[in-house]
Amino acid sequence: MIQKKICMIGSFGVGKTSLVARYVRSIFSDKYLTTLGVKIDKKALIVDDQEVNLMLWDLAGEDALTQIKPMQLRGSSGYILVADGTRASTLEAAIDLQSRVQAELGPVPFTCVVNKLDLRETWEIDEAALTRLADLGWTFLLTSARSGEGVQELFQTLAERMVREKKADA
Repeated sequence: MIQKKICMIGSFGVGKTSLVARYVRSIFSDKYLTTLGVKIDKKALIVDDQEVNLMLWDLAGEDALTQIKPMQLRGSSGYILVADGTRASTLEAAIDLQSRVQAELGPVPFTCVVNKLDLRETWEIDEAALTRLADLGWTFLLTSARSGEGVQELFQTLAERMVREKKADA
């Protein structure tokens, strides 16, 4: 069995905890639960006929007073940058976070997620912002932790990239 650590990174209230809960337990709750420090979940899946155990580190959201600690990132095989489609500032924060996380981890696989697709009619993040992500060469997905849309694909795709890049390095 292969074990891979993935960090969920983003501003407060973007849906990191909800994405993990939807993926691991197939649940969604409207109750907002602030993550203090880190919450770790795990889920096994199959990649290229191999069992992969994902260790999902849901890190507390970042703001002006709270920043991700480098020790929380160490050992990560990949990470997910989460932005809230209804708050454009969270995408800018995710873009800023990516450069800091990459400086700490090096070029490990990551995916940017614009969450809350179920609220698309109230989004502040527009097509121009999504085009910017594509121009950066980023893999990005649109998800909804509430409906589950794109959630399975998010974790499966990142797990496949992590496993295949590790094989390519060997």
